[in-house]
Amino acid sequence: MKRLIEKGLMFGNMIRVDSPAWVVRYNRALKLVTGKETALPEFHIDLAGFSPEIGDEIGDMDYLNPEGAHRQFILLTTEQKTAPLLNADLSVLRELLKQFIHENESQLFSLTARDAVVGEMDDMVWQVNAPADLMQINRIRISADTTGNHVAGADNLTALIERFRSEPEAWYDDVLIARMIEQAKETGDVIRNPIHLDAGEYDVPDFWTSLFGGVYVFRSPREKAMIFTDPAIFTDPKYDTDLSSAKMMALQDTNSVAMWMARNALAEPIITAKGADGAAILRQKIDFILVDAATRLDIDTGNGTRSALRRAAARMGSGLPDEVRGLSALLRYAEEGGAWPVIDSANPAYFYAIRGTAGPSRDLVNQMLTELAPHDVRSLFIMHKPLFYKLYQTWDDAKKEYIANQLAREYQIDKQGTREALFGPEPGMNEPAAASAPLSGPWGSVRQAGTQISEGNAGQLRYDPRNNPAHSPFRGPWGN
Repeated sequence: MKRLIEKGLMFGNMIRVDSPAWVVRYNRALKLVTGKETALPEFHIDLAGFSPEIGDEIGDMDYLNPEGAHRQFILLTTEQKTAPLLNADLSVLRELLKQFIHENESQLFSLTARDAVVGEMDDMVWQVNAPADLMQINRIRISADTTGNHVAGADNLTALIERFRSEPEAWYDDVLIARMIEQAKETGDVIRNPIHLDAGEYDVPDFWTSLFGGVYVFRSPREKAMIFTDPAIFTDPKYDTDLSSAKMMALQDTNSVAMWMARNALAEPIITAKGADGAAILRQKIDFILVDAATRLDIDTGNGTRSALRRAAARMGSGLPDEVRGLSALLRYAEEGGAWPVIDSANPAYFYAIRGTAGPSRDLVNQMLTELAPHDVRSLFIMHKPLFYKLYQTWDDAKKEYIANQLAREYQIDKQGTREALFGPEPGMNEPAAASAPLSGPWGSVRQAGTQISEGNAGQLRYDPRNNPAHSPFRGPWGN
């Protein structure tokens, strides 16, 4: 991992804590949350205030997230909003915590000038014992205060002031006045400098969780679904995987996943996506696949340039990955035209050739696609860092060096530009399409649940999947 750290691809933008005052404040917060303190004179923290160095020191890498419930956070500065969130068990937590900091930035700036702020992100579900419990995570509540309870004290003083102003006899209430004076000694003048943090409650429509081996929970599409990375969940007698409220699938059932994405218009082909340079994206995907294949076949890739990779591919013979054959056919179509290549969900290139469509599920769909197309390591790094770091440890040095150099050169320089080139612009704030709007699947118009694609509609597709001779019945995005 040292190579990734040196190139800023791991633990990048972490906040360095090397001020004695910050260390003291962090220790007060750490003592409040865990009952422990650190002896380290300096360390680094992420968005939630988690420090890998402290986790290693105290032997608990989940000290701010005990048992995966009610994740806690420590803020020393509002600049933590630019830091990554490590060990996130819910994919939405980083964006929600960033939003909370943004909405309360002026107040948090004042509070962190004197003390550390401690808070928690509560999913309002006491226990998650079965997959069905994940469907109950609808909102996350974020609340915070300083270690000295300045916010609670300010709220108490504000209430006392309101009582003093509203009660006719308050001028003669010595006890009330004494309480106000004592409270003001701790909180300061809350009239001129009000201190208040709104507890934010945020909707959680779609998310990924590391629980149960990894689960994608989709609630915004028309057809709700839970997609499990670990298929063993379906044979475990402890869990009920037959839910009427959502379609339950294993990620390995690629045909079902592809059909579900098409029915709900969640994916589109890269080479026809609006604003995308499909040919350039496909070439880069082919490069990454060739590096992986060359590593497995022990074929030298030279200096790792595109021409060197092509020479390595020429020596692979029958070992040339099927993904390369499929993507090359699409690349020829994009550059030269001709017949639309037959690519269906049984083809290893299928999930490399599509991306999530614009909408609330886009990023989660793209994250899921990285598991279905794991050799596209650039998308994997951007959308699913926990899986990237896990797989990275299994690669040989040649592949690690090539991937690290590629990411440092092509992604680190322009992160936002790369994301938009690969996945399209960030979703806007427009209302979603009306329920009666026609759906559009990855290769054209598709049927809605319970309807059939008629012969008359087949001409609207870029190709007709029912004419595919390779599989009978057709294992593609629209079923048989």
